[in-house]
Amino acid sequence: MVEIVKKFDDLYKKLSSNRFLRKDGLGGEIPFFISPYKAEQELKIAESIQLLKKKLDTAGVPILEINLYDLVCEILEEKGGVERMFRVEKRKSKDKFLRALQSSLNIHQVLMPRIEKKILESDAKIYFLTGVGLVYPFIRSHNVLNNLQNIAKEAPTVMFFPGDYDGHSLNLFGLLKDDNYYRAFNIDKIEAK
Repeated sequence: MVEIVKKFDDLYKKLSSNRFLRKDGLGGEIPFFISPYKAEQELKIAESIQLLKKKLDTAGVPILEINLYDLVCEILEEKGGVERMFRVEKRKSKDKFLRALQSSLNIHQVLMPRIEKKILESDAKIYFLTGVGLVYPFIRSHNVLNNLQNIAKEAPTVMFFPGDYDGHSLNLFGLLKDDNYYRAFNIDKIEAK
């Protein structure tokens, strides 16, 4: 618990700094940051993210949170409802169901345009990407990040990741190697200024 409080105090200092908001010191890299955490801390982290958002907003740093799980549920409701997907799941094999779900949530035609719309309608100074573990395996975090780099250029993006990130590899839940992604900074390793 103390570890989480310290992590979020540090995050507040980093994210509210002018240096971070101006995207200084990135060496020309895209302003993507990963905040890894232990998957078993999911509920406390989710609560801490909401408190951090309020604290930053009070400090004049509006946040746009893109919760992938909520976004997926929203999209599925529009496409006939989650109940419809449950019926599809009962009738099909796991592989066919996964393909059907991924088709409904096509990253290029459905998911990214929806995220782009949210970003364009927002005046946020930082984007938070949450719900990453809840949408695995039908949405992979490295795919979202790869596609987001064309959309989320105006403000820094912080992905809260339930697992490990060593600056090269995403390891979901500390168990599953998602894929290599080396274009993001581990925000825990950045000094607050």
